Amino acid sequence: MNQNQTVHVIGAGLAGVEAAYQVAKNGINVKLYEMRPVKMTPAHHTGNFAELVCSNSLRGDNFNNAVGVLKNEMEKLARENSVPAGGALAVDREAFSKAVTDFISNQPLIEVIHEEVTTLPEGPTIIASGPLTSDALSNEIKDLLGEEYFYFFDAAAPIIEKDSVNFDIAYYKSRYDKGENEYINCPMTVKPKDFEEKFFEGCMPFEEMARRGKQTLLFGPMKPVGLSKPDGTRPYAVVQLRQDNVQASLYNIVGFQTHLTWPEQKRIIHLIPGLENATFVRYGVMHRNSFICSPKYLNQDYSLKNHEGLYIAGQITGVEGYVESAQSGMIAGMNMVRHLNKQEPIIFPRETVMGALSYYITHCEAEHFQPMKANFGILPDLETRVKKKLRKEAYANRAVEVMDEFINGLK
Repeated sequence: MNQNQTVHVIGAGLAGVEAAYQVAKNGINVKLYEMRPVKMTPAHHTGNFAELVCSNSLRGDNFNNAVGVLKNEMEKLARENSVPAGGALAVDREAFSKAVTDFISNQPLIEVIHEEVTTLPEGPTIIASGPLTSDALSNEIKDLLGEEYFYFFDAAAPIIEKDSVNFDIAYYKSRYDKGENEYINCPMTVKPKDFEEKFFEGCMPFEEMARRGKQTLLFGPMKPVGLSKPDGTRPYAVVQLRQDNVQASLYNIVGFQTHLTWPEQKRIIHLIPGLENATFVRYGVMHRNSFICSPKYLNQDYSLKNHEGLYIAGQITGVEGYVESAQSGMIAGMNMVRHLNKQEPIIFPRETVMGALSYYITHCEAEHFQPMKANFGILPDLETRVKKKLRKEAYANRAVEVMDEFINGLK
């Protein structure tokens, strides 16, 4: 390998910084392009790397949850800025993003370039520009693929000040008393009024859920099960607030992603008991997320078919979620190094969550391809029959065992 070789990484989100780090730690120069803050997106608020846009939760923090199996090198950094979230891992958005920015910016082999990429650079490149890729680069990708790529609309939830919550009504509790009582719960004892486009089912605006049926929200973000009030009674519905920063001064409204106008958001949320005087730090926003049809264009190592030395990582590939994006950047970065060293790519076993995700996005039916989060349902069936309540643990144990064996085989 030419030691003067440079790899271009476009985008400094979770996937981009992970890919850049994987390449640089192997002694290869990296040019990391990030257009923010020179040019902002509709959803980002800062120019820092790895900014968490929709939520501050990295989801389940144990190996009985599929995403827990994915939490590897990223986990230690995230924990340094973690905030309580019951059975989930959540981080202070600003502290986490700043920590990642400082770490990557101080890598001697990574050159950070703050400018919009409008044409693909010559040489080995990893595209990790994310679902909010600029119009100019989107057109480049469309031309590269020879057709339009897909999109869905994504939404972020509002954030409010804790001091504006009415604790004469609201109370602290985690569902089923799992972990510490870290969520603020706003109970409803009567049926709420009905709340007055192509959506991704995993991040649907709450008003769209409400439109689908009067009871829909009760089986979604307002589910009251396991959230009894201090007097032991169970409310008809509950709206939960999750801590959003280390100081515990800001809380986001769990599951209340929305694209309502700001005055309408304020009106409706002020109808929630306990939030009648809520002060908004950020209103919910709606933005367009784009992704390629990976079954048609991507190999399992995240390299682009028929384009040597070109890799794509992150949510633009159709992996959905923070940890999922980071792991795709890791795989793309590792395989870029192997490509430059003229080695065979690393294809993780399907029994692992990393392998299952890369297999799913590259092998599912292209016509119906939609973004996918980590879940045990995309892994191969267990070899032996296991009781339902033990299946998640069995999937997790198998994934860990297979991954350990696979990694040892790479040494």
